[in-house]
Amino acid sequence: MTKTVISTFSSRDSAERAVSDLRSKGFDKDISVLTKDAGQGDDMNRGDRDTTATMGGGSLTRGTTTGGILGGAAGLAASAGALAIPGIGPIVAIGPIAGLLSGAVTGGIAGGLIDWGIPEDRGHYFEDKVKQGNTLVSVRSDDKRVNEAAGVLRRFGSSDVEIH
Repeated sequence: MTKTVISTFSSRDSAERAVSDLRSKGFDKDISVLTKDAGQGDDMNRGDRDTTATMGGGSLTRGTTTGGILGGAAGLAASAGALAIPGIGPIVAIGPIAGLLSGAVTGGIAGGLIDWGIPEDRGHYFEDKVKQGNTLVSVRSDDKRVNEAAGVLRRFGSSDVEIH
């Protein structure tokens, strides 16, 4: 049975290190990252309105103020996208979550997470964390490896690892 390990990081650096470690353990196609678009004035904005977010040592996306994606994933997943989520604003979604959320934009992040077995109330919790500027990292895994993925996320400083 496939389960979802979901967590948030207050530090993008910690999220990047966790993603890198997960990739080295073979989870690369199952990792999703969701964060506010760096081109929208947060701490990653270098003032040129065209910034690069990195995860796991490789450039994942290049966000702009229009929310477009100019670059691709560095082996993390087949899909990456910029979305405008009502009440949150522009976000960058990388990995399987990008497709999940693109069809659920009107339901927000919480609505999209329901399809992965995340209860609605917990989905709202994680949506609020992203809204506050945290980076969401999730991993889809079978029962045999779910605790391994959760352990990696905890080791790199996630404050709220949950398995659903």
